[in-house]
Amino acid sequence: MTSPRRPDRISLAPGLEISRVVTGLWQVADQERGGRDLDRAAAAADMRSYAEAGFDSFDMADHYGTAELIAGRFLKSAPPAARVFTKWCPKPGPMTREVVRRGIEERLDRLESPRIDLLQFHWWSFEHPGYLDAMKELSALREEGVIGQLGVTNFDTDHLRVLVKHGIPVVSNQVCFSLLDRRAAEDMSGFCLAHGIRLLAYGTLGGGFLAERWLGAPEPSSIGDWSKMKYKRFIDAVGGWDAVQQVLATLAEIAARHGVSIANVATRWVLEQPAVGAVIVGARLTEREHRADNLRLFDFALDGRDKAALEAALSATTRIPGDCGDEYRRPPFLTASGDLSHHLEALPKVYAATAIDARPDRLRIDTGSVWEKACGYSRAVRVRDRILVCGTTATHGAGEVVCPGDVAGQTTYILDKIVASVTSLGGRREDIVRTRIYMRDAARWEEAARVHGRYFADVRPANTLIEIADLVGDYEIEIEAEAELG
Repeated sequence: MTSPRRPDRISLAPGLEISRVVTGLWQVADQERGGRDLDRAAAAADMRSYAEAGFDSFDMADHYGTAELIAGRFLKSAPPAARVFTKWCPKPGPMTREVVRRGIEERLDRLESPRIDLLQFHWWSFEHPGYLDAMKELSALREEGVIGQLGVTNFDTDHLRVLVKHGIPVVSNQVCFSLLDRRAAEDMSGFCLAHGIRLLAYGTLGGGFLAERWLGAPEPSSIGDWSKMKYKRFIDAVGGWDAVQQVLATLAEIAARHGVSIANVATRWVLEQPAVGAVIVGARLTEREHRADNLRLFDFALDGRDKAALEAALSATTRIPGDCGDEYRRPPFLTASGDLSHHLEALPKVYAATAIDARPDRLRIDTGSVWEKACGYSRAVRVRDRILVCGTTATHGAGEVVCPGDVAGQTTYILDKIVASVTSLGGRREDIVRTRIYMRDAARWEEAARVHGRYFADVRPANTLIEIADLVGDYEIEIEAEAELG
């Protein structure tokens, strides 16, 4: 008697083997809209049914309703191979040892577990450098055995690089990845493959729109659940309903050839991307399940004809702008809530602006560098509608060098600090009109210039790049900037 078919598995990191189809519990929050909680016993029993079928890896977050509490109940009688991932998504602010440990203790309490298999970290605004402090403390918790492995969620390539080049042991990045959103197949995949990081792909079915029920269907005029609200924005961004119908028609043709579903083909395309470790497929616990259909993912593979047909259909769509995670941080905000600019603007400024004595038309900021007071300078000064940001290095806190030896990582950190300085004085990134880059080795100019381009391609400030004889300290690059408000 043969054993029943089970999903393929992958080693995400030593000691962390997972199913290549991870069951996502974000829909718990949608199911609990209106103030009701799911029946935890019934939902936990449903999780056990998933685990017994081989779908024994589960993804959740601190804000997915009672998902962590349900998982805690499940873990009391879970199969030994079951793995539970959760996310910590704090508001940007000082990430002290106490703040970080309190956040993780809350996750442990809700999961009723002494250990988190994979803790994934989300950070709203990279202008605030606290994410480095948080990840360093999370690394310490990993060393203590409280956390099995560390991942991140919705990090772009530049900031994933900062973490890796600063020595943070990241094993995964959870990002949106689908036929509608192929950003992760670009620089992100290249970086992850080069550094042993796996992508955990969500949104592979576009909120359920990449399925038979929408083939040839009229464009929906109203949408009831958060997931479809979000991915309808993706559909609008890639070219609209007609463009996606062409993709659906092609998926249907491929599905018919292989005797599988449209959802199978759409998910299989993501699963076959080289950097992808697993896809995350959402579940509505106690309501409905698609385990049998998801098992069919491992009964076929896409051939050259299939891939060529998909490429032809996708040529009629528009690329989602930016890099992974940008939909949470800059326009177009492709989230269930839509425009998040009000949320981001409500975040506290990174640095405090103070008046300069006897000069009411001037403000300044300090960033905490040990050199600012010792050498008698300000990180940035505002004089009426002009902001001057001094030569800035990749110095974290009082004197820690970020990403030693790595030009791109240091450039990313510096430009975040410069933008944070400008915004703390009442300006915006778009107000920056000049940047000057000083490099130890001009032969590495492109590493810096590419990052500068990703920050300012839509702003295009005047820019000068200079090689100098030496830089003070263990830095590869220093940058200064000017902004004009109004």
